[in-house]
Amino acid sequence: MVSKLTRVCLVPRLEGVGGMVSFQRKIARGLQAGGIEVCTDLDDTPYQAVLVIGGTRNLTGLRKARRNGARIVQRLDGMNWLHRRLRTGVRHYLRAEIGNWLLAYIRSHLADFIVYQSQFSREWWERVRGPVPAANRVIYNGVDLTQYFPGEGQDPPVDRWRVLLVEGSLLGGYEAGLEVAVKLVEGLEGRIHLGQSTSQSTHQAVELMVVGRVSEQTQQRWQQQTQISIRWAGQVPHEHIPEIDQTGHILYSADLNAACPNSVIEALACGLPVLAFDTGALPELVSPSAGRVVPYGGNPWLLEPPDMVGLVGAAAEILQDQAAYRTGARRRAEEAFDVEQMVQGYVQALQGID
Repeated sequence: MVSKLTRVCLVPRLEGVGGMVSFQRKIARGLQAGGIEVCTDLDDTPYQAVLVIGGTRNLTGLRKARRNGARIVQRLDGMNWLHRRLRTGVRHYLRAEIGNWLLAYIRSHLADFIVYQSQFSREWWERVRGPVPAANRVIYNGVDLTQYFPGEGQDPPVDRWRVLLVEGSLLGGYEAGLEVAVKLVEGLEGRIHLGQSTSQSTHQAVELMVVGRVSEQTQQRWQQQTQISIRWAGQVPHEHIPEIDQTGHILYSADLNAACPNSVIEALACGLPVLAFDTGALPELVSPSAGRVVPYGGNPWLLEPPDMVGLVGAAAEILQDQAAYRTGARRRAEEAFDVEQMVQGYVQALQGID
């Protein structure tokens, strides 16, 4: 156990492995608020503990820190896997494989303690790479509940349903998530136009709002292939996400086999119900009162076609009872995803309170 934790080295995320910049900002702010100094350079000694956010190429520095008595804690989400199913280019393939190797090496040989972002993440690593000597625990990602909250003045549109797709990037093999989102909205519009919606509100049409990096070519292709309304918001500053979430009726979580997507917990905190397939950690994160998680209907690891009928039906149920699902979404965030609870969990891991 670390006798007194006064300084921690945060090793920034490995380039190209996961979206962890947001976490790094949150954990640094939380540690500093608790009187713990933070550095980001392994040579900037002294410090009592190191938090490796995913992986690092600086294995020499990590070994040196361990020899000098620093406690090494590794935070893990999942592994790169889409590059083995899709043609993403040789450069992307090699970068993904090197990233996986570095993550696995640190986990097996250098980490004193491992924090997994979800039960799914832990089970995935142990299934593929086997158990390791280091102790571990699950700590879900957290969100500032005073920054992400149900809208006051930022309300969803009343003349249409809005389905949100919020991802950092829909490039590099993640375009399939956009295709499913388009089919989802097409299915919902078909229900409403056929008079199958049970909602008695004034909503008529369905709109897809896409937040994140999407290539111009992909945007043009979908504008030509579908008749639905698509709003391309592009990349937006992170501080603008709450006001965007507050204007949606549903967040569709498109990332398959995700460890603990920030877009989901941020939506829940804003009272935005979440719709997803039952892959990755989604069944852990989204309670029945906070949204709907439905059977994928095939093998997601093989990227088999999903069950769109089930997804569209679940979306219609959320739209039918917005008030209850929105209340349930916020309640779920308050129960499980408070950023202060997350920070406290990491402080205990860094101190050696397993």
